Amino acid sequence: MTGQTTAPSSTTAPAVPAFEDILYERRNAAAIITINRPERYNAFRGKTVEELIKAFRLAWADHGVQAVILTGTGEKAFCTGGDVKQRAETGDYGPTESGMFEIGNLHKLIRDIPKPVIAAVNGVAVGGGHVLHVLCDLTIASSTARFGQAGPRVGSFDAGFGSAYLARVVGEKRAREIWYLCRQYDAATAERWGLANTVVEPERLMDEAMAWADEIAAKSPTALRFLKQSFNADTDHQAGLSNLAMSALDLFVASPEGAEGAAAFAEKRTPDFASKVQYH
Repeated sequence: MTGQTTAPSSTTAPAVPAFEDILYERRNAAAIITINRPERYNAFRGKTVEELIKAFRLAWADHGVQAVILTGTGEKAFCTGGDVKQRAETGDYGPTESGMFEIGNLHKLIRDIPKPVIAAVNGVAVGGGHVLHVLCDLTIASSTARFGQAGPRVGSFDAGFGSAYLARVVGEKRAREIWYLCRQYDAATAERWGLANTVVEPERLMDEAMAWADEIAAKSPTALRFLKQSFNADTDHQAGLSNLAMSALDLFVASPEGAEGAAAFAEKRTPDFASKVQYH
């Protein structure tokens, strides 16, 4: 799906399929997409990613939707990225309809959908979950939210949008700190660094996100479409880096070093990466 795709001419909202890993709701002029795997801290497997792609396409095709809100179930986690336990168990992120793990396509879709996407960060946003919120147009954070990266700690990385675009958001020094140290940062720090637009108390999070979506709904959809595409134009070349990074990640997670990260996470021990390194 590219930024040139247009929604169908019908004004009828598309039918919502039965989802397993996510929830989809239309409220006012907003589509609310909720990652619904609280037992795994809303980590995504291949099926989750496929369902998120379907949900964003539904929101794209629905002329009544002017903004999309992405959030997670519960108060503990927005999204903790790829399901490392699944990767440790099966060596991949589980079966999908397409036979592929389409996280790169989800990243592009969040950027390409011609409607503002608001991340309502209700808890921990780390790893691939941190990348998702960074790619959203706006981020509203609960005061209990925490932000950070975990890739190098669990044998993974995002050398595409997750790092290059992050550097555009917070600057090179901060982006390198986030990735190299894998610390977690509170919501106040995220707001100060430009990772979040505003911080509210947990009980106000969805009300605030809806208020922003309602404000957006009063604006010209065509003007917003052009503005989003204009903002994206400055960093669209990073899609090439993202493709390269995803190809590299496929190779890395199958290596002894990548497998060690997933195994150590599942076994709740400190990984021994040094003994598994194959390239210097």
